[in-house]
Amino acid sequence: MAKKPKLTQRQKRQVATNRKRRLDDKQNTPAAKADAANLQAGTVIGRFGKHADVEDSAGAVSRCHIRRTIDSVVCGDNVLFDAGESVQEGVSGVIEIVQDRQSVLTRPDFYDGVKPIAANIDQIIIVSAVIPSLSLNIIDRYIVACEDIGITPVIVLNKVELLDDATQEQTRELLAEYEALGYKVHYTSCKTQQGIETLDALLNDKVSIFVGQSGVGKSSIINRVLPDADEVVGEVSDNSGLGQHTTTAAKLLHLPAGGDLIDSPGVREFGLWHLPVERVTWGFIEFRDFLGGCKFRDCKHLNDPGCLIRQATEEGKISPARYASYHRILASMEENRPSHSGPF
Repeated sequence: MAKKPKLTQRQKRQVATNRKRRLDDKQNTPAAKADAANLQAGTVIGRFGKHADVEDSAGAVSRCHIRRTIDSVVCGDNVLFDAGESVQEGVSGVIEIVQDRQSVLTRPDFYDGVKPIAANIDQIIIVSAVIPSLSLNIIDRYIVACEDIGITPVIVLNKVELLDDATQEQTRELLAEYEALGYKVHYTSCKTQQGIETLDALLNDKVSIFVGQSGVGKSSIINRVLPDADEVVGEVSDNSGLGQHTTTAAKLLHLPAGGDLIDSPGVREFGLWHLPVERVTWGFIEFRDFLGGCKFRDCKHLNDPGCLIRQATEEGKISPARYASYHRILASMEENRPSHSGPF
């Protein structure tokens, strides 16, 4: 099936104008309120291809079509929708308006530009594990994304039952660098229940999203903090050593003690090439005290003379591992950035 044609910039501006007018009219004029009598507020709790599941204030869920004029719909979106009266092929309603987002997590896509992943979230739970591998660079990528949009990151190391005493001590030393920067680090095991109760309390009364490589155990953790979720659990491939994708569509789940949890499809790589280099640099919070003080305004913070960030690293004020991770991120951005003209 052919993809729907993209809207031009002029069409997008007109859509935005119409959307604002409809929102203003709905709130301010009796005639518009009567015209929009069938619209009700709801939250998107699932996105499946061209459709989305919307939950109203009473907890009823309607599977809805999405108006072509809507740019994107993701889990966590607050919407105005018509629930409809008849069900055809499992779909009854229509999402008419996506209300303004307080926050949105995005990632770049080669074909569609910057793609939203989830909206209106309070914290991002970065799940990692020693199996398939503990990648501090991937953790750093997610942290940069969190810092860019101003959302609190929390690091969770799962499957700690697989660590022997020596490896556990070494791993805790590596992650202690993040704790020294002010980031929360939690250690969990779904087999032994270690850390699950603490993590459960951290999720209360917040909208959180789990992110991380496939196979690190995001779905297993969700099954522990929310037993009724019944998330499908996958294994790590013996051939590739990579996790198998078990979550195929984002979904929003309600926690018994309050708060919501968004489970997103796992990604093995989290690109940042849609961000300006300056935003990536800003995302390394320990660099901020030195920004603007380098000898040259266009300092690359590598071999440039008079670079304060490199000097701080050499003096032990910045972690050499984080400094190296920063430059690996910049190198991967340059390698992966699309060469064709487009949204970037």
